[in-house]
Amino acid sequence: MAEGFDADAMIERFRERAAGVKRRNLPPVAGEERRHFLEQAQLDFQDFAMIGDAEASMEDGILRLSIDLRPPEAR
Repeated sequence: MAEGFDADAMIERFRERAAGVKRRNLPPVAGEERRHFLEQAQLDFQDFAMIGDAEASMEDGILRLSIDLRPPEAR
């Protein structure tokens, strides 16, 4: 399974997904539905952006993603 797998390409797809969430149009919803849509968009962006910022390595067929969650000033 790991043979031919491109972790960098996968990470790039997640970067594109994060950007896509930012470009996503708000559907014509109001009230509770609007709040839920906005919350889900924020979670989608956060998840996609975190993986998009990951550094990948393949060790013995195991994909490892390293994500530094420290604030920039602590790095």
